[in-house]
Amino acid sequence: MRILVKGAGVAGLTVAHELSVRGVHVTVLDPHANFDQAASWLAGGMLAPWCERESADEAVLKRGLDAADRWEAILPGQVIRNGTLVLASTRDQNELKRFATRTTGYRWVEDNDITVLEPALAGRFRSGLFFAEEAHLDPRRTLLGLKAQLRAKGVAFITTAVLEDEFSEIIDCTGAAGIGHTDDLRGVRGEMLYLRTEEVTLSRPIRLLHPRVPVYIVPRGGGLFMVGATMIETDFDGPITARSLMELLNAAYALHPAFAEATVVETGAGIRPAFPDNFPRVSRDGKTTSLNGLYRHGFLLAPAMAVDVADLVFSAQTNQRNSRCT
Repeated sequence: MRILVKGAGVAGLTVAHELSVRGVHVTVLDPHANFDQAASWLAGGMLAPWCERESADEAVLKRGLDAADRWEAILPGQVIRNGTLVLASTRDQNELKRFATRTTGYRWVEDNDITVLEPALAGRFRSGLFFAEEAHLDPRRTLLGLKAQLRAKGVAFITTAVLEDEFSEIIDCTGAAGIGHTDDLRGVRGEMLYLRTEEVTLSRPIRLLHPRVPVYIVPRGGGLFMVGATMIETDFDGPITARSLMELLNAAYALHPAFAEATVVETGAGIRPAFPDNFPRVSRDGKTTSLNGLYRHGFLLAPAMAVDVADLVFSAQTNQRNSRCT
């Protein structure tokens, strides 16, 4: 069986991995060889099913519970299991309480506990929520590592279109490219920036709650921090706006004043594809199976959804063989 996977973001690569593990000859088609059009490249990489439950349905929690284990099996050593720390300023303590009522899997921490977890934040926050079982990874290192691994296993990567008749199955993982062509699929804009400073050291993602613009700050190592991300209901894919840039910088400064002297290394904006329920879908039309709508849960849900795709493809192939035999 020869399968063509369209798209090489986190969805396409995890599907290609799952199929290759099952012994399938896989070709990945993506005209953007350097991830410059992949929303995955701008992701936070937080494997945080309990935190995501604050604004997501129970299905996201259930399907994402083993995400860290799945990624560790795919790329050993990439997952950092230091948990997630959720904080709020003194005036926003009600936001912290609200977050707690909508989530599970945490313990309340006070200022002394916060100091132990993150010494750089000593004396800055009165209380918080610590989700000890959550994890994170570096999306860019993960995407590059997974692509290299797949190449080493014989998966072919191409940038120009080929005859689809040459393949027994097509897997469409093109994400936001389907907006306007796939029923109910919409675009949700996310904006982020990278800061560099040697004056702050963090060991885990920090979610800083705010009534209007809650943000997260994720350490990447070497003094590099990813700050994101806005969630705007639009498919406008232009550069980051001045307003968003100011809000993200203000949030970083609110976490620690040393971020005021940080260098802005990079800014970015991307479109996340989403369905009305903000949960991904696997669908099939003829010999084409589609995975789309990963929304803000790409790295959290992609490994599990890739298994669903592979199961559906193999089931369809089995049914076709059985029908030919009857």
